[in-house]
Amino acid sequence: MGLPSPQAMDVTTLRAVVSDLRSRMLPSRFEKAQQPDSQTLQLGFRTLKGMVWLELSWKADCPRLVQIPPPPKQGSGSTLAQQSQHSLRQLALVEIRQEGFERVVSFEFANRPGDALKRHVVLEIMGRHSNLLLLDEHKQVIALGRQVRDHQSRVRPIGTGDAYTPPPPLQGRAPEADESFERWQQRLRLVPLPLSKALPQTYQGISPALARQLAGPLLKRSVEELSDPEWTQLHNQWRQWLHCLEEGRFNLQLSGDSNYRVWGNQATVDQSCSAPVQPISLMLGRFYRDQLQARELQRHSDDLRQRLVQAKQREQLQLQEQTERLKATEDAGQLQREADALLCLARPTREQIDQSQKLYKKAKKLRRAVPLLKERQQHHHQRLALIEGSEAFLDDVLTADWDSHHERIRRLEELRLEAQELLAPRQRNKRRQGQSRPDGQPQPLEVRSPGGLTIQVGRNHRQNDWISLRQARPGDLWFHAQECPGSHVVLKASSGLAEEPDLNLAADLAALFSRARANGRVAVVMVPVEQLQRIAGAGPGTVRHRGGTVRWAEPERAQQQLQAKELLA
Repeated sequence: MGLPSPQAMDVTTLRAVVSDLRSRMLPSRFEKAQQPDSQTLQLGFRTLKGMVWLELSWKADCPRLVQIPPPPKQGSGSTLAQQSQHSLRQLALVEIRQEGFERVVSFEFANRPGDALKRHVVLEIMGRHSNLLLLDEHKQVIALGRQVRDHQSRVRPIGTGDAYTPPPPLQGRAPEADESFERWQQRLRLVPLPLSKALPQTYQGISPALARQLAGPLLKRSVEELSDPEWTQLHNQWRQWLHCLEEGRFNLQLSGDSNYRVWGNQATVDQSCSAPVQPISLMLGRFYRDQLQARELQRHSDDLRQRLVQAKQREQLQLQEQTERLKATEDAGQLQREADALLCLARPTREQIDQSQKLYKKAKKLRRAVPLLKERQQHHHQRLALIEGSEAFLDDVLTADWDSHHERIRRLEELRLEAQELLAPRQRNKRRQGQSRPDGQPQPLEVRSPGGLTIQVGRNHRQNDWISLRQARPGDLWFHAQECPGSHVVLKASSGLAEEPDLNLAADLAALFSRARANGRVAVVMVPVEQLQRIAGAGPGTVRHRGGTVRWAEPERAQQQLQAKELLA
């Protein structure tokens, strides 16, 4: 089951963000534009207190306007980013406008405050109709996020060079703080509907999230069923919301994994102000970043897991087929005996002699097939071991909550490319080998032991092969969970004397990065790297070893140290 979509940005949230940005960014100098994906534009502004980055997105499932931490450099070469960079260069952001209950924000640029406006950037946050437009001083479209053709909209088609026209006016009545309780109640009771429908159909600016915040447990109740105390309670919430809008009193309160609220009573705000509070636009930016990265991580992991499951089922079917064929070769002896019996007759006929020769040939063919079938069985067993190893690496990525989302997604992409290379059928694998292999040197996880030695942890097959068979030096120690798919761990004891705490940490890491990570204690094999041997014909990172010592490890100890950021080299 997929993660729920993050709460959509409604007009209340938009007003909170605009109010926050206007207080901190006006005026500011535009400096940089980049487009990290096809439906998101990031703009950097220089203020008196430093750089402020805004993210304007018109994605249908999550349109938003938020402040973000300084992003990595990406997407500066896109057409929209280049046009924005050229058009806004050396201009100052002098105003941010949002009118009424419209979810449309206009950023206005001029040479300096007080001069005539030169450019406008308009962000329309309207679900699947969201868009971003770059306008000139006459409000003609220079560039836009997506063009709307005539066949897509007869109401408001728009493209490059067109004069900008605002969206159609909202339906319903604009909420007013001075509206009487009786008139407000009368409007809502005009049609017998549940509050979840009556509120947005009667008044502008009421999103599903806001209706839920206003009505609470009354949301699904019909307006005809509400008692007088319930109407009073609802109206108090209504007036509190309107006062927050009028006075610009906003504070972010997270509720659940994917919902939040930006208005509420001041007492709640004061209780949570023991530490300096970040700007609400930046907190929302972090919220949406975490939500979207979590969804992206799950989407990538679900796709990879599906590929691994399909590959595993395919290998299991082929292994079963080879096993049945091998079992059929057991009939060779019986065929041999039947042929012998025919030739031992006193006076065999020509037909019996021919039949015996056919039985001899069939028996010989079955005996010749035995080595080949056993080789095929071994091949499928090795590929199943690779798949189980990839599944262990995937589980490792999903449980490594101490790692950043960006790093986890990067590792998932490495696993996907590796699986594509290792698990594709042979004929396709030959064609893809040059293009699917990850570029550059493998980058295993490296941590520092208590004694100052480096410990390397392979987190895919290629990294396992790299640290165990290519980078290992005489004197290094190799660790692996016993009889369990997982990562190779190499303690670089060749560079110094390994003490007992170093050995314990390496063993704990081998247990943590294995399929046995949920156990309290895990048996881990410790072997000098000189005793490792590559298995010919097997996949990368597949080794055998002689001897070794079994140590008992506790994966939870290593996990606690990683989460506390104590081990990273």
